[in-house]
Amino acid sequence: MFGFTTSLENCFKEFSDYSQKLNEGLETLSSLDNVDLATAEKEVVYTDGKLKLYRYKSLVKKVCSVPVLITYALVNRNTMLDLQENRSLIRNLLHQGMDLYLIDWGYPERSDRYLTMEDHIDGYMNDCVDFMRKQHQLEKINLLGVCQGGTFSCIYTSLYPEKINTLVATVTPVDFDHEKSLLNVWCQGIDADLMVDTMGNVPGDMMNLGFQMLKPFSLNFQKYVDMVDIMKDKEKLEDFIRMETWIFDSPDQAGETFRKFLKDLYQKNLLIKGELRMGSRRVDLKKIDMPLLMIYAEKDHLVPPEAVLPLYEAVSSKDKEKLSFPVGHIGLYVSGKTQKVLAPSIATWINNRS
Repeated sequence: MFGFTTSLENCFKEFSDYSQKLNEGLETLSSLDNVDLATAEKEVVYTDGKLKLYRYKSLVKKVCSVPVLITYALVNRNTMLDLQENRSLIRNLLHQGMDLYLIDWGYPERSDRYLTMEDHIDGYMNDCVDFMRKQHQLEKINLLGVCQGGTFSCIYTSLYPEKINTLVATVTPVDFDHEKSLLNVWCQGIDADLMVDTMGNVPGDMMNLGFQMLKPFSLNFQKYVDMVDIMKDKEKLEDFIRMETWIFDSPDQAGETFRKFLKDLYQKNLLIKGELRMGSRRVDLKKIDMPLLMIYAEKDHLVPPEAVLPLYEAVSSKDKEKLSFPVGHIGLYVSGKTQKVLAPSIATWINNRS
């Protein structure tokens, strides 16, 4: 009986402490202004429909002579690369003397449902690359791809190798025939034709829910319980809100691009097989013969190393390197573990080849 009473008293005390933390946290929350993401200074230098090409303002005097084009995924937003001042791959690269451009794909509307992968890669990406080549009077630029944007970058480089000086592929899936990621398993059973024919564009909120369900407890419950412990700290609470803002900023996916990406890559695994076609052309990863830097996250549940590493053997580059970090998919860019290492490693590698 004594043990039960003690346990009950502990429960009441924990509940009381939790309530007090919550009340104090709500006071902090009510005092916050809007938090800003992606505050590194930049300007729009090229537009095409909803696409914007940004160029970032240099932060140092000595800048690499060959600019870098960053291609982000269509899923979620590129603001993750400049989440906040002290956790920003963009700022870190600028401090390392990189001349940075970034593609902002925008938010597809109903009229964009027929945009294809060819439109994105042969159209938008190629036009951005040509704009930069003309602006800098160069035959080749450096290309840095992130996740699905890395897959697009590999496809682009295979089709236009004469325009790319170096390729940096970060958490880039190229081999989808494995069960190391629950996402790969789920994608095998999705009827892409039914989804696209019914909805047109695939809602971003629906895709975001799917990503959250890959880790339902930690991504939908545990993080909000843990949030109470940091709510009294204004700076930590702002950091939490920034990440939540990014997570739930999910653009819809252009229907035809989603259809091809899911069927040809996730379900048929045509890219690594050398059978993917873009229009009338076959995508051959062996055409990638320029310097390649592959970066992956060892604890990535979305793009595990098994999805990334086959690229190393698929290309014909003689100058190629692999770099890994003991973090997750997003942690590669925002983790404190990578802030002082990732950008200098990329910049040094690019500078030595530019």
